[in-house]
Amino acid sequence: MRLNIINACSDLGVNIYGSNLGPEVLKKHIINNDKINDIIDVKYENVTKSNDKNDLAKNLGELNKFNEKLYKAVQLTKKEGIFPITVGGDHSIAISSALASIEHENSLGIIWIDTHPDFNTFETTTTGNIHGMPLATITGNNKTKLTKFHNGNFYKNENTVIIGARDIDPLEKENLEKANIKIFSTNDVKTKNIEKIIDEAVSIALLNTNGLHISFDIDVIDPVIAPGISVGFKNGISKKNVEEILSALLKYKDKIKSFDIVEFNPKNDIESKTELITKDILIRIIDEFSDKIK
Repeated sequence: MRLNIINACSDLGVNIYGSNLGPEVLKKHIINNDKINDIIDVKYENVTKSNDKNDLAKNLGELNKFNEKLYKAVQLTKKEGIFPITVGGDHSIAISSALASIEHENSLGIIWIDTHPDFNTFETTTTGNIHGMPLATITGNNKTKLTKFHNGNFYKNENTVIIGARDIDPLEKENLEKANIKIFSTNDVKTKNIEKIIDEAVSIALLNTNGLHISFDIDVIDPVIAPGISVGFKNGISKKNVEEILSALLKYKDKIKSFDIVEFNPKNDIESKTELITKDILIRIIDEFSDKIK
């Protein structure tokens, strides 16, 4: 088996520009990495993004066209027996990566590592930024307008775990409570045993499923350490916390079927701080899964 990097070059899910450039910036660090089978770029063309505050479904048509292309790229990678690492781009790209993976595997749990639960719907969003909706979408709670290209299963609420949340909208919180989604907060990560958190998260996500999809949002890290993101929130986790999370997760790498790394925005970076952190995460994942799939 082999490993593909799928560069999801989109910032259509957010009214801030720049996260579409993240995969291209990171590519220079991996372009000659012989552990990678292929690097596939998925891009959009000739889009003028909406910045209308009253537009509560920003760039919906354009985002769906992009996500359908991305879905097919991840789907083909899975069908060829190749492990996909999808590099974003804003977090709306996970609609495609996660659903393409579960379409192939039939049943998966998901671990969502993020400051934001991304559990808004078109009914509860206050911004219209679709990068605040992907987890609600792939769990079938917001699916109709964003998943017409997908005919397979959705992730179940009971197999969904969020780690690192600290910025939750009031109506989004109601959505999460209604869906009974398990959440470990940023404070949990900082104050509790991370290995135990991951063990519990994995046991929830794996219950009666065939494996895991992992979606890692760089903005879970404190923006002082990693300023190159689109929407930050104070008091995030540390680099040491990130290393501990990855180490604990990678104990279960045989169960992980696909992986996202999203929301690096080079336009907002300072002295390449976020680029270097994201590069280190990406290379670690490549190294770990290339060992798995040789």
